[in-house]
Amino acid sequence: MFKSYSTQLAGRELTIETGKIAGLANGSVVVRYGDTVVMVNVTASKEPKEGIDFFPLSVDYEEKLYAVGKIPGSFTKREGKPTDKAILTSRAIDRPIRPLFPKDFRNDVCVVATVLSVEQDNSPEVCGMIGASAALSISDIPFGGPTAAVAVGWVDGEIVINPTVEQREKSRLTATIAGTKDKITMIEAGADEIPNEKMLEAIKLAHVEIKNICDFISNIANEIGKTKFEYKSFAVDKEFYEDIEKNFKDRMYKDVQAKEKEERDKNIEKITEDIISYVTEKYGEDAVDERKNDISESIHDLEKACVREMILEEHKRPDGRKIDEIRPLSCEIDVLPRVHGSAIFTRGQTQVMSVATLGMKSEEQMLDGIDEEESKRYMHQYNFPSYSVGEARPSRGPGRREVGHGALAEKALISVLPSEEEFPYSIRVVSEVLSSNGSTSQASICGSTLALMAAGVPIKKPVAGISTGLVTDKENKDRYVMITDIQGIEDFFGDMDFKVGGTKDGITAIQVDIKIDGLTYDIIEEAFDRTKVARDYILDEIMNPVISEPRPEISKYAPKIITSKISVDKIKDVIGPGGKMINKIIEETGVKVDIEDDGTVCVYSDNSDNGQKAMKMIEEIAREIEVGGIYDGVVSKIMSFGAFIDIGGGKEGLLHISKISNKRVEKVEDVLSIGDTVTVKVYEIDHQGRINLSMKDLEKTDEWE
Repeated sequence: MFKSYSTQLAGRELTIETGKIAGLANGSVVVRYGDTVVMVNVTASKEPKEGIDFFPLSVDYEEKLYAVGKIPGSFTKREGKPTDKAILTSRAIDRPIRPLFPKDFRNDVCVVATVLSVEQDNSPEVCGMIGASAALSISDIPFGGPTAAVAVGWVDGEIVINPTVEQREKSRLTATIAGTKDKITMIEAGADEIPNEKMLEAIKLAHVEIKNICDFISNIANEIGKTKFEYKSFAVDKEFYEDIEKNFKDRMYKDVQAKEKEERDKNIEKITEDIISYVTEKYGEDAVDERKNDISESIHDLEKACVREMILEEHKRPDGRKIDEIRPLSCEIDVLPRVHGSAIFTRGQTQVMSVATLGMKSEEQMLDGIDEEESKRYMHQYNFPSYSVGEARPSRGPGRREVGHGALAEKALISVLPSEEEFPYSIRVVSEVLSSNGSTSQASICGSTLALMAAGVPIKKPVAGISTGLVTDKENKDRYVMITDIQGIEDFFGDMDFKVGGTKDGITAIQVDIKIDGLTYDIIEEAFDRTKVARDYILDEIMNPVISEPRPEISKYAPKIITSKISVDKIKDVIGPGGKMINKIIEETGVKVDIEDDGTVCVYSDNSDNGQKAMKMIEEIAREIEVGGIYDGVVSKIMSFGAFIDIGGGKEGLLHISKISNKRVEKVEDVLSIGDTVTVKVYEIDHQGRINLSMKDLEKTDEWE
């Protein structure tokens, strides 16, 4: 039966409809926010997926270009692989809902958010996040929601919920905040050096709207929600786990306390072998296969319990650090000889090499998505090869994690980049993870800052990144320990990865992954304080001694740019029919040329002389020929009635025989030859645009003398 429910979100009507379409899905809703329409369908398999030790949730955010009246630009004219924006939105939908499913649930769950119509003032991403929560809440799939989400901006000193396009253009903050009625479950933000207290204020104001939407969804679920289905639990057998714990906890507690990841991994491999031997001896050989899940889950849970107990009870970490102690740090620049800028940043066993490349403005990335952004000049890409974690897997290209980490580093740095007017280059930074033991995305931020400064990119301020982790007491949720600079094992067994990038003056990026039911304001505030102290230390003590400000000149291997401005009316003349004129300039000088619609001309060249030559040729073509103007030219053709003079820029004028000299000229050839350089004056441009020239008007006479 069709149902429609409406409420207000940021002063605009939000409607959730269900019961009209997609009747075979476990849960289906259509979210309308203004003219933005997003359909969300959720389904679950009837049986669990065997042989896995995780919850198989998949989330897909599908951008349909018909939603904004576009035909795809591909050869097939179909939507292809998801855009980076769609991947990031899929991750944003996933992260708040994943912790709210039962821990022992192993059925496949698919969430598909399809964008059907877009009004740019009303975010389809927010609709997708709200729709996923609503569809799961009314479905029969076990789910502990609801959650809700809003976009947040900071415009003219005011926090704005779900800002419009006009407001987003002026906003110093682009954030997506998600939460339950009680806590914050996700933060994703890019910012222009926002102070900690202002960011916390934005989160609190966002939570007010989130609570209202959660109540709205709860009311819908209470009225029409299905009864949640029973599922096969994959929780470990309690008695079996207690047996393993009793016999191996003391050893596990000791084995996880290894400073180096390789040593700890070997310890876990050995204790795993011994536990299997113990199970075989006590329960029989068949028990190993029969209790395969119980064995693996027990080892995992025991290692997790030891790590968490160590941190929570003793304030002690696996590698011996204090709870607020950062791993050993180092960095260096100019590690590659011919690239435009390079750096390596090392944090314990995590090591990232970042490489900066400068290019033409026309080399910026073109975007074919559903929002109004059609291109971007700054591209940050992150690669995570298998060798970085000591594994032997072939490379399959960037996955969702790589796209997400690259986007985080991009957000962290974009606010400190120079404007196009100040620095008319496209900029690409690639972060190659060389070794990984946690916080590779934050090492990417630090390394990329160094690479940009080494390349001579005039960034406003250096940026550093750091993450904090969390271990909470399951019995007393108000009791927790926060740790600074988490390594892999602390991320894996902890409750939070709170990543913050920023300058000494404020936050530029946030990404928060949470494995529990949410964060309190006190935890968020402490995370901001901890990351600020750590960022300042990294900037002052580690990065600044290596390079504290951008180099005054760009790399000698980067293209040099000469810029100028020509009349918009002259662009077609510079390009010429079929690109004839501009191609001639490029062939003669070996440069590359960008011409913007506003008449801005950028010449890129490895040789400054060639660059200057090319710009002179362009300016000559674009030069306005005016009556009374005096120009140097070359005789290009001689006729009986006069000579044609090339005055540059593809312009020719007629020098009539009567205008050659004050003295009588019998034949043009008596005075001029093809190839002669002459100085002429324009005395007339007729209604057809023909240019008439004179030499005699420039000759001295007795009257002038």
